[in-house]
Amino acid sequence: MPRRATFPRRSALAAAAAAAVLTSVTACGSDPSTPTAASTSPGSSASIACNGSGQLLGAGSTAQANAIDLWKNTFGAACPGIMVNYSGGGSGAGVQQFNEGKVAFAGSDAALKPAEVDASKQVCPGGQGIDLPMVAGLVSIVFNVPGVDKLVLDGPTIAKIFDAQITKWNDPAITALNPGVTLPDTPIQAFHRSDDSGTTANLTAYLAAASNGAWPYPPSKTWAANGGQSANGSAGVSAQVKQVENSIGYVELSYAQTNNLKSAAVNTGASQPVDATAANAATTFAKAQFAGTGSDLALNLDYATKDEGAYPIVLVTYEIVCDKGNKAASLPALKSFLTYTSSDAAQQAISATGYVPLPAEITSKVKSAVSQLS
Repeated sequence: MPRRATFPRRSALAAAAAAAVLTSVTACGSDPSTPTAASTSPGSSASIACNGSGQLLGAGSTAQANAIDLWKNTFGAACPGIMVNYSGGGSGAGVQQFNEGKVAFAGSDAALKPAEVDASKQVCPGGQGIDLPMVAGLVSIVFNVPGVDKLVLDGPTIAKIFDAQITKWNDPAITALNPGVTLPDTPIQAFHRSDDSGTTANLTAYLAAASNGAWPYPPSKTWAANGGQSANGSAGVSAQVKQVENSIGYVELSYAQTNNLKSAAVNTGASQPVDATAANAATTFAKAQFAGTGSDLALNLDYATKDEGAYPIVLVTYEIVCDKGNKAASLPALKSFLTYTSSDAAQQAISATGYVPLPAEITSKVKSAVSQLS
């Protein structure tokens, strides 16, 4: 089945994304039509329907971990009979656990590959794994250089830094992008992810698209470049950059904010370098296109955008679930939780922690797909 047929939703997505910013996740089961409970979550006007009970297991992306933590606390307060248990470990580990039938949903910052879809059919009887976009964000290039508060980089320079082709902070390529900034004559310590990571996949997709050939590797969850040191998860990379002077790394924006790390602006070819902000990422998401077919809602993102105010290194985390063949014991709780996380209230709730509320056209399709899970 083809998985890359695209269709544009540009004007509608643009309006929805702008509105979101301005107002700022195995046998075929049954789905009870009558909620076991209903509650209004604290600090939210959204009514959360609490179908099902017991433990709901998820695993995967660390980029969405802060969002999931917030959501599960609000959901748990409204639905005390359902315990959402989400473990990180990275997108690769999450997809593996999902395809082994160990979790009801996986978080992945990269859409399922055809081989992973085929593997999912073993744990989704009569169906397959699908991608539901749930957490939008951006990959922040974080740095810790004493005396440097603002830094501008571009695609080729970022590629060469992370591939150990640029090794000192006062390299001519960096100084040319930062006139008037005194950069030290010190080695650059670059940190990358040690685990298979969707954050890595999105960064390398950007580098492949926007480095003018300076990045010689294909986009991948697995780090392939030379040099640098590795750390586990977004939390691990954040901790290393915070502790090590003259370092650089890449993390989801919420981790940069939580750890008070500085983020580089990106020279995309627009009239001004673009800061790593949720509003600027929303400009990029406004032109996202659907790439999946049927109930699969994988997105195509323009990493090479040169639009004014469009931050290019964006990511979307998918909640991966079975379209059919979900376990009967967890299906009602799964649908309840994902219905909440795709709600306007839930999307707005995570905007304060560095995430980007998804455009309304995307969340409406997600809600429809969730309602049809079986």
